Amino acid sequence: MARLLKWLSMAMGVACVAIGLYHVVLGISSVPGEESAGATVDSRERFYNAIFLGFGLAWIWVARQSPIPSAVVRVLAGVFLLGGVGRLLSVAVHGWPHWFQVPLTVLEVGLPPLYFWLSTADERAAAARPAAAGLADSTDGHLPPGRP
Repeated sequence: MARLLKWLSMAMGVACVAIGLYHVVLGISSVPGEESAGATVDSRERFYNAIFLGFGLAWIWVARQSPIPSAVVRVLAGVFLLGGVGRLLSVAVHGWPHWFQVPLTVLEVGLPPLYFWLSTADERAAAARPAAAGLADSTDGHLPPGRP
């Protein structure tokens, strides 16, 4: 489970950095169905995606920690979930967006519970390692009497 958490955290980080960079560089033309929204929306798109790029860097930082801090994973997953809730609120107020944003909404609502569930996996694995190492060290490589 700890390896899965590390892999998913790194994948999330790399994806968010790539998506954020793509939107910062291309601006509003990077958004399906919004190619002509104007300078104000283009400026907002680039600004928010610089923040999304930073969000991805935070995921990469988390993935590189040992153990991966569960509290930070939960905060980042919560922010991601809030984005999905924002999309659902938009659907309730304005209707369905461009089809491409529907699977994004599914990911933003569906992935956070997985991250919440896995959030403590690396900390638990790290806590178990010293206990296992202590057991091995206490025997000095010899088995207790009566053990084959």
